[in-house]
Amino acid sequence: MKYYIIAGEASGDLHGSNLIKQLQLKDTNISIRCWGGDLMESTGATLVKHYRDLAFMGFAEVIKNLPTILSNLKWCKKDLLDFKPDAIILIDYPGFNLRIAEWAKQQGIRVIYYISPQVWAWKASRVKKMKACIDLMLCIIPFEKDYYKNVWNWEVEYVGHPLIEVIEQSIINNQKSNEEDNMLHINNIIALLPGSRKQEIATKLPIMLSVAKFFPDYQFVIAKAPGQEDSFYEPFLTGLINVTVVKNSTYELLMKAKAALVTSGTATLETALFGVPEVVCYKGSAVSYQIAKRLIKIKFISLVNLIMDKLVVKELIQHALTTDNLVSALKEILFDDAVKHQLSKDYTALHNKLAAGGFASKQAAEKIIGFLKS
Repeated sequence: MKYYIIAGEASGDLHGSNLIKQLQLKDTNISIRCWGGDLMESTGATLVKHYRDLAFMGFAEVIKNLPTILSNLKWCKKDLLDFKPDAIILIDYPGFNLRIAEWAKQQGIRVIYYISPQVWAWKASRVKKMKACIDLMLCIIPFEKDYYKNVWNWEVEYVGHPLIEVIEQSIINNQKSNEEDNMLHINNIIALLPGSRKQEIATKLPIMLSVAKFFPDYQFVIAKAPGQEDSFYEPFLTGLINVTVVKNSTYELLMKAKAALVTSGTATLETALFGVPEVVCYKGSAVSYQIAKRLIKIKFISLVNLIMDKLVVKELIQHALTTDNLVSALKEILFDDAVKHQLSKDYTALHNKLAAGGFASKQAAEKIIGFLKS
């Protein structure tokens, strides 16, 4: 089988790499061409575009980079026609991937979508077109299967959440490089996960770092994004004493952390599944935030709260993301025993909810191969 896989973000690269490994186990005569990152490339797939050149955050940023996005779309279509895959597998990244899905369907290419776009949050109008051009939809959040069935009369597949297997395996392996191992032997670590894109890091990391002086007995450790150069972080660290950095070691960091300050997105769920008390931080450009505020129709921004359908972890959004508010929230999750107990209880319930579907990449690979054979 020949597969063309497109992931446009770090999380998509992670889940895409695990899916590829499962596909390879089940099909020894496989050829994969992909958009993604280092993890997908490490499986032996041919990487043609790296996600660090694809990820644009927010409405204003997308408009600013529209010529690049359109150029990427045009190039992708030509590359697909040249490669002639048996199927295209799209991983999240809806702004780009849904356009490719519609075009690919018109070309007679079978379209599989792994990790549904979050249309239940905004742009539900996309679903009608999605039904028409996606041949197999694989969902990873429990309520999505019912949402598509009850609201849109669309039968989709739930395969479990891919982070369950990733995190369980990481805990079992607990492998570290010598350099990172030395760093993470430090006690009283507070993890900082400021995101993977330059724009979001530059906006949120300075605010996260501003609280370090209020906690002199703690070491603040920044998890560098795999797609960013070390030099990008240097200006943020000037004059800071109790701050260090690690690279390619986020999970090891979370295994050691007492608490975490985390940007919104997949990282909020990862942190919770490691059992680390967290504060969710979100701040975007003024224009992007105002647009999003009017369009997005959900109660929470973190996946933890959305999946549990209640406020499990504190969210500091836009103007609420200040040094004072962050200090107060961090003290609460570090020192308030009642808060820590409730968090632990909610985290266990969250894990059980997501683990009910089994290991996602294995189930997804089985459903993909079964679908193509049928």
